[in-house]
Amino acid sequence: MELLFDRLGPEQRHPELADAVRRLAENNETERGAVFTRAEVVAAILHLTGYTPNRPLHRLRLLEPSFGNGDFLLPAIDHLLEAYTRAAGSPASARDDLKAALRGVELHKASFERTALKVRDRLTAWGLNAQDASALARQWLICDDFLLTHLEGSFDVIVGNPPYVRQERVPAALLSEYRRRYWTIYDRADLYVPFFERGLDLLAPGGMLGFICANRWTKNRYGGPLREKIARGFRLAFYIDLDGLDAFHSEVIAYPAITVIERPCPGESVRPTRMAQAAGMTAEDLPRLARAMTKPAVPPGSGVVEIAEVANGRNPWLVGNVEALPLLRELESRLPTLEDAGCKVGIGVATGADSVFIGDFDQLPVEESRKLPLVMAGDLKGGRIDWSGHGIINPFNPDGTLASLDDYPLFRAYIEAHRSAIRRRHVARKNPSGWYRTIDRIYPELTGTPKLLIPDIKGTATVVYDEGRYYPHHNLYYVTSATWNLRALQTVLRSSVSVMFVAAYCTRMAGGFLRFQAQYLRRIRVPQWEDVPKILRSRLVELAEEPNRATVDAAVFELYALSPNEADIVARLAERVQIVPKKERATT
Repeated sequence: MELLFDRLGPEQRHPELADAVRRLAENNETERGAVFTRAEVVAAILHLTGYTPNRPLHRLRLLEPSFGNGDFLLPAIDHLLEAYTRAAGSPASARDDLKAALRGVELHKASFERTALKVRDRLTAWGLNAQDASALARQWLICDDFLLTHLEGSFDVIVGNPPYVRQERVPAALLSEYRRRYWTIYDRADLYVPFFERGLDLLAPGGMLGFICANRWTKNRYGGPLREKIARGFRLAFYIDLDGLDAFHSEVIAYPAITVIERPCPGESVRPTRMAQAAGMTAEDLPRLARAMTKPAVPPGSGVVEIAEVANGRNPWLVGNVEALPLLRELESRLPTLEDAGCKVGIGVATGADSVFIGDFDQLPVEESRKLPLVMAGDLKGGRIDWSGHGIINPFNPDGTLASLDDYPLFRAYIEAHRSAIRRRHVARKNPSGWYRTIDRIYPELTGTPKLLIPDIKGTATVVYDEGRYYPHHNLYYVTSATWNLRALQTVLRSSVSVMFVAAYCTRMAGGFLRFQAQYLRRIRVPQWEDVPKILRSRLVELAEEPNRATVDAAVFELYALSPNEADIVARLAERVQIVPKKERATT
């Protein structure tokens, strides 16, 4: 969002805001999120956005919102000059003809000056005199904060690699100003999110925005408002998952993707999104892939798929593992979710003070009725529970009320001895009368309930059966069911099919680990238990702890009635997205 006073220039900003902008600009490359893009990635994005020399680029307007060393800006200028030359343009008229064709913004002054010099050199090498080259560079380039600076008009093409900066690295006064302007800065949104928002607002009808960026926003909570904005007035035209491809000049942790978004012209019919996965490719393959994606018809064997209605309100985008997406959508159209099939997904207890509430079960100095045996993620070994002996103090009565300290003298003495640590917690400050409660309510009956236990962050689908002996810790999710046989369900949840569902919706952690959280587990589709043939039921039960993944998959693929080709796609996907420890690889 641009405000009226932005037209007055950076000099008229409030001193506190101006100082915050200066401090952000003076950060080093890591702190200001400067990551530089390989030429092949740039070439692919310019092609996907239609910024190619065979078009009259001098009649279009291009914006690069964070040009850094010129990775996008300089190739775009080369395309512009080539297109202008093809249109019989000459250096003599370029200063006037091209003055509106390009805008580039960069906050870091040293980067701005280095790249501005390269721009002038490009222009003089093409034929402009030094005076016109300097004047055109001054017209094109702005040294300022893209999220605050004044920009005239709209743009036909916006390309770049927006900065990957976490909120805690942004000075408080500047972050407050960003939040005032950009409604997509939600929860823990990184700085690239408002770059998307402002870029989309600056797009002309028919315009294309192409960014290479971390892909977390396409699925996680903080990306919800941006996904909603795109669903309301834009179209995801192209998406390339770059997981596993070296897209930058330096190593980065975030999983990148090329995202190209179009602002459709009024009355234009909505076309499907074209997607591809760069797994197994090198950066040199990207321009070829981009050409295939822009063909009138998708070339057979190109790895490009078409998916309709990717953007749907704030819902996560199904943009990863593109080969399996048609199958996933087909399963979602005909099968109920895990909970609609009679299963319940929950999470274990968070205390806010584990050092107080959790200890050796036998040594916790409280009444027996005030403690429960606790199972933790580290207790799940080799597909079974190897209990470490931990217990948790339960401050709740069965009806959910807090147990009275007066009724349990040992419990009271222990709680009072740790009063200071317990009262420091947010939950205690929020509930002064219930200061000794755990963050989550404890349901003692869950201890004796048979359940499946699933750790949150894991390289592979780990699902362990508890016959009804333990209460789960907060880094474990659990599944109970009044309909499904839990041993049969254990087989299903350990399979490549379940991995496909989780991988489609979750954001992966550093190192490639999947997140088996409740919100993703609830996305898994399963048949109703009553619809499973009796012979297959018995087979699924028998395979509950089978170590060989192929054997497990064979039964589950039959359950889902997958064709050989579909089964192959799912198995290969699970193999790619899971991190299997070396000691387990022989059995998978």
